[in-house]
Amino acid sequence: MQHVNQILRRLPVWVVYVLGMLPAPWLFYQGLTGSLGVDPIEALEHQYGELALQLLIAVLAISPLRRFFGLNLLKFRRALGVLTFTYVALHLLVWLVLDVQVPSQIWADIVKRPYITVGMAAFALMLPLAVTSNNFSVRKLGPRWRSLQRLVFPAAILGGLHYVMLAKGFQIEPLVYLSVIIGLLMLRVPFPSLLTRLRQADSA
Repeated sequence: MQHVNQILRRLPVWVVYVLGMLPAPWLFYQGLTGSLGVDPIEALEHQYGELALQLLIAVLAISPLRRFFGLNLLKFRRALGVLTFTYVALHLLVWLVLDVQVPSQIWADIVKRPYITVGMAAFALMLPLAVTSNNFSVRKLGPRWRSLQRLVFPAAILGGLHYVMLAKGFQIEPLVYLSVIIGLLMLRVPFPSLLTRLRQADSA
């Protein structure tokens, strides 16, 4: 694993940005040319949202991978976080501009449709993370910056829940995404602390 980490240290962060952004224009082009099926707008919206979830899972996996396997991807975490928000924003823009289109209908959908309410809540939690994802904010906020970054945890759960609620009928894939997110969050809990709490609960 040390050899892999040495290779990763030489890899520039901009490579992650470039590779991460490649699917965005390609998917949009496929939508324009009719390659995304009979409903290209819905398909494009879905693809952007799913990519956002996949990138978010990658962000959540960085700490467990380092803790359990010694794989150090910390230098790429901010880039993956920015890419996650970018695809969330694209997902939202497709819904706003290409799907709903009527401004008066946007607020009505947010209020009346629970899956949209949950999705917008996840977006709202991610917004301050995106705004402060720069060196100036890190220096300015100091220790508070790390505390602010914890908003990614409820945002991830809401994002996974949004996907589950959005699915029509019973579908395994959204449940897998939500389960992986919850599992990765559980891995962040220190095991000795967790065992202590379980023992305290049993003795109570």
